Amino acid sequence: MRDIVIKDARVVNEGKILRDTSILIRNGIIEKIFRDEVPTNILAQSDVIDASGKLLLPGIIDDQVHFRDPGLTHKGDIETESRAAIAGGITSFMEMPNTVPQAVTHEILEQKYLRASEVSLANYSFYIGATNDNLEELLKTDPSRVCGVKVFMGSSTGNMLVNDTETLVALFSKSKMLIATHCEDEQIIQSNSAIAREKYGEDVPMSEHSKIRDTNACFKSTSKAVELAKKYGTRLHVLHLSTAGEIALFEAGPVKNKKITNEACVHHLWFTEADYEKKGTRIKWNPAIKSANDRQALLKGIADNRIDVIATDHAPHTIEEKDQSYFKAPSGGPLVQHSLVAMLEMSRNGKISLEKLVEKMCHAPADLFGIEKRGYIRKGYKADLVLVDALRWTVSKENILSKCGWSPFEGESFYYFVSQTFVNGNLVYENNDPNSSGTFHEQIKGERLTFNRSQS
Repeated sequence: MRDIVIKDARVVNEGKILRDTSILIRNGIIEKIFRDEVPTNILAQSDVIDASGKLLLPGIIDDQVHFRDPGLTHKGDIETESRAAIAGGITSFMEMPNTVPQAVTHEILEQKYLRASEVSLANYSFYIGATNDNLEELLKTDPSRVCGVKVFMGSSTGNMLVNDTETLVALFSKSKMLIATHCEDEQIIQSNSAIAREKYGEDVPMSEHSKIRDTNACFKSTSKAVELAKKYGTRLHVLHLSTAGEIALFEAGPVKNKKITNEACVHHLWFTEADYEKKGTRIKWNPAIKSANDRQALLKGIADNRIDVIATDHAPHTIEEKDQSYFKAPSGGPLVQHSLVAMLEMSRNGKISLEKLVEKMCHAPADLFGIEKRGYIRKGYKADLVLVDALRWTVSKENILSKCGWSPFEGESFYYFVSQTFVNGNLVYENNDPNSSGTFHEQIKGERLTFNRSQS
């Protein structure tokens, strides 16, 4: 592998923006960071990429995706969705267990790792899923090689709704793993669904979604998870906060100092319930997108460091599945290709600084999960890097890469686009025309993430 020099970029890293900065990549590692001219002998021995006028960021780490592989691959699969992720600047992902079969045993989990090693362009890890009866299997998990245990404390498919109090107590008290939770109270949701059905029959409008899966359902379940974690000293990570009330349950500060952390998702930061009228089931997610006040509270929580991570909850469905009536249309949608550019657009509009964006999408996930040697632009770290250029472009079916072929951002124009993505020092994606799908270099695949954690 020849050395690579990324020359004269505007680097966003560790709370600073450094202009005219160059990076030497050697054997997949960041070998040196130059704040002045790169020596001519190094340039002569390297492939040089002119990054003048471009932003250089650490690769995005997405701690919550659903790539639908195995068993639901008509919606997406590890190969197609990792390509979309790479085109969006995501160099590492952590994927959820609600596939077919569900990843609730280590045998099934390792089959997913094997598949990813064969086809994923991005680095990868997979959660093992909790059920009401697989505690012993969960306790066998190696914290250095698996990102976490996923617990659905709200509705899910099959037997993955963990609603048995004894099971939850046992899991929270015995697990040495990070526990990641989906928190919505199922009884509240079912009660609200019954009220909506009584009023509308099966023709429930999408505007009812945030009333059915309301703030009370989120707060009650999240409160329960936080209470259990505090009682038993559990390492808890609450996924996709969507309400102002939930944020008050968490402390401000850097993730390295916390045992209880959380995440906000791009769709909850971009859309509000007012968008249901135009977007309909295309923006049906669980938890529901809620009010403008909730969105503003989430943004404030990010600024205050009460919210720790920004992720996607990428969860593709076919357009035929989504374009059904309210109760039949599944929740979720594709986001990995557009999460970074959407957040950069929010930065341009003054909603979040570039430094904070990189903190929450790169640094914090690495720190929170203990990912080894990733998430920062530092000497000795893996060269997972993203170059971002500026040219106004529009999301259209012609440039969407997710297998499902649609996006909630269709028709949206963005100022920034991903021009190059490096994974482990390999240039795996490049694009000079954001209205196209770009070019992939797929000879070398991503790596399994490893984690530096104490098992005691």
